[in-house]
Amino acid sequence: MKIRLSMIAAALAFGAVSAFAVSPSEELARQADAWDKAIIRKDRAAIADNMAEEFRQISARGDVAGKAAFLDAIMSPKLVINPYGVDDMDIRFYGDDVALVSGRTRMTGSYDGKPFGSHYRYIDVYVRKEGKWRVASVQITPVQE
Repeated sequence: MKIRLSMIAAALAFGAVSAFAVSPSEELARQADAWDKAIIRKDRAAIADNMAEEFRQISARGDVAGKAAFLDAIMSPKLVINPYGVDDMDIRFYGDDVALVSGRTRMTGSYDGKPFGSHYRYIDVYVRKEGKWRVASVQITPVQE
C-alpha cells in the first residue's frame, strides 16, 4: 500500500511539474514580449541582455544599426514609445539554435515632442548560445494602409 501511495504521489508531482512546463515557442514568445516591455520602459540592461553582441537592425528605410547604436536610439530622452501589442506572432525554429520570430504591430509615441505612429511587420532572428536565446537581427517592413 505504501508503495502504491508513493507511486501515485510521484505521478501527481510529475504531472504538476509538467503542467507548468512551457514549450520552446512559449518561452521565446515570453522573452520577446519581455524585450518589448523593456524597450517601452527604457530598461537598458534588460534590452541589452536580450541582444547578441553581433546584433544589427535593418530599418524600414534600409539603414543598418549595431547594438550600441540601437541602444542609444532607444534610450534617447527624445523618444517615447507607448505600450503596444503584437499580432500574428509566428515562431519558427531552424535546428536547435536558430529561431525566427515575426509579427505585426502598431506603434505610437513621440519623438522630440512630435507624435508618430507606425504599422509594420517585423522579423527577429534569435540565436541560442550557451543555452540562452538572444536576438541577433531585427528587420521591419512598413504596412501600407
